[in-house]
Amino acid sequence: MPSVRDIRRRIRSVDNTAKVTNAMSLIAASKMRRAQNSVLAGRPYSVKIQEVIAHLAAQPMDDEAGAQPLLAVRPVESATVLMISPDRGLCGGLHANLNRRVGQFIMEQQVPVQAIAVGRKGRDFMTRTNQDLTATFTDLGETPLLVDTIAIAHIIIDSYSNGETDEVYLAYTNYVSTMVQEPVIEKLLPISPAELTAAESVGYIYEPDNLAVLQNLLPRYVEMQVYHAVLEAIASEQSARMVAMRAATDNAREIAEDLTLTMNKLRQESITNELLDLIGGQIALEG
Repeated sequence: MPSVRDIRRRIRSVDNTAKVTNAMSLIAASKMRRAQNSVLAGRPYSVKIQEVIAHLAAQPMDDEAGAQPLLAVRPVESATVLMISPDRGLCGGLHANLNRRVGQFIMEQQVPVQAIAVGRKGRDFMTRTNQDLTATFTDLGETPLLVDTIAIAHIIIDSYSNGETDEVYLAYTNYVSTMVQEPVIEKLLPISPAELTAAESVGYIYEPDNLAVLQNLLPRYVEMQVYHAVLEAIASEQSARMVAMRAATDNAREIAEDLTLTMNKLRQESITNELLDLIGGQIALEG
């Protein structure tokens, strides 16, 4: 049975832990708000450029369209997964769920899979599972700019253009709400043409022409999709960390309350035993 002093020391330690986790929850909440605003502001542009690219890819073009390597559809002999994960832990099961989803996806593939890791957690997972890790990016920060992710996008563009990979997938945690973050894997390349209706198949007039617009938009499309996936991952990370730290704070306070109750019971038992000893001694003297 621990002594009252030991329990009091444990209560002090648990209270200090609760203060730390509460502070981390408040910091994550403030960062989460900025990350949410960035994600919500970038989603319309990301969706619209994806629609434009898919629509352009479905338009009839001349034979020069084959000169655009990002539109080339080849037999799949190798694939690449760009995994975007947190740099730090203490965010619940966020990175574990993403690791499980990516690991399952790699096992289901019938071709060799190369990996590009963004974030330390993803890098550690790829290294631990002996995956073919070709590039690693860490320390992007909590408010990255588009220029910070261009190098990642250009590695994908060069790899696909040179025929080193035949498919490229984005793996990240999609921000749904403060309580829900969903690990997703989306195909980035090759681009799937949109299914046009009879009226749309007539075609829009693009200036200077469809191919020229595609050649300029396709690199921007890849850069934007990678950047937006990073923003989604950051918003998910901060939300998950806020929820996890809040739950840890509540658990620490519950433990402190239970320890306080146990300590009071021990003190009451100790006082009762001392009173019984005094009463017993008094009775013995009177006897």
